[in-house]
Amino acid sequence: MAGWTARLMLLAGAAALASGSQGDREPVYRDCVLRCEERNCSGGALKHFRSCQPIYMSLAGWTCRDDCKYECMWVTVGLYLQEGHEVPQFHGKWPFSRFLFFQEPASAVASFLNGLASLVMLCRYRTSVPASSPMYSTCVAFAWVSLNAWFWSTVFHTRDTDLTEKMDYFCASTVILHSIYLCCVRTVGLQRPTVASTFRVVLLLMLTAHVSYLSLVHFDYGYNLVANVAIGLVNVVWWLSWCLWNQRLPHVHKCVVVVLLLQGLSLLELLDFPPLFWVLDAHAIWHISTIPVHVLFFSFLEDDSLYLLKESKAKFKLD
Repeated sequence: MAGWTARLMLLAGAAALASGSQGDREPVYRDCVLRCEERNCSGGALKHFRSCQPIYMSLAGWTCRDDCKYECMWVTVGLYLQEGHEVPQFHGKWPFSRFLFFQEPASAVASFLNGLASLVMLCRYRTSVPASSPMYSTCVAFAWVSLNAWFWSTVFHTRDTDLTEKMDYFCASTVILHSIYLCCVRTVGLQRPTVASTFRVVLLLMLTAHVSYLSLVHFDYGYNLVANVAIGLVNVVWWLSWCLWNQRLPHVHKCVVVVLLLQGLSLLELLDFPPLFWVLDAHAIWHISTIPVHVLFFSFLEDDSLYLLKESKAKFKLD
């Protein structure tokens, strides 16, 4: 829900710096990378590198140039620390200690756990809620959209490339839009299905235009940030308004807590500090903190779906 907006804001900020940060602008870093590539990334040396490289690293797309940049990053960090300077960023990111093929191990594991929590709650939802519930299909679709987003988040933090970055962005945007659609269905769609269907088409057109522009025309980080902040605010205001209007329902407090927690936890993204033990940074901590929030939101969807089912059966009996 709202947490994806904060995530996109942080990614946009990091991406805007990716073209040049303090660490990768250092002559010692650039000279180190250049010498490493000349020594190891051509001819017989390159063949030797490929023959010695673990299979899981090559399958993850790690190249000789990537290894040079990784090793030279730590050489530069070591020099900074020896001279008493603060740890620099490289290409818009803090230096992380790579584990196997995981570029950002803590964030990758946390993203996987968020996805696992979503999968468990989806299974629980499908077990507990009959398919005849009015919100069943919409909630299940939202769960699959969330699972897809967490999959790409895991992939992105495992290996940061242009493709994985874009997929992480686009899938996060899709979650926010689907959350808006979910709220639309819950607010007006059950009484006016045509309105919900029309709104769904509008959202799909918006997403298609957004992805097409960023993919085919120009990947504008500033525009992407503004667009996602805007839809994120719509998402938050709409859900909180619905909660206020339906505060008599016993399970509404779960939705309120989810929205407020995600807004509060997003402040963690502002705590930009070098990774603890070169693994755990503010972004990873934010990812870890959202796991129970997703569980609570799916618990709300389960309770609300059962309530709607009970209400529809009672109405049917009266009719």
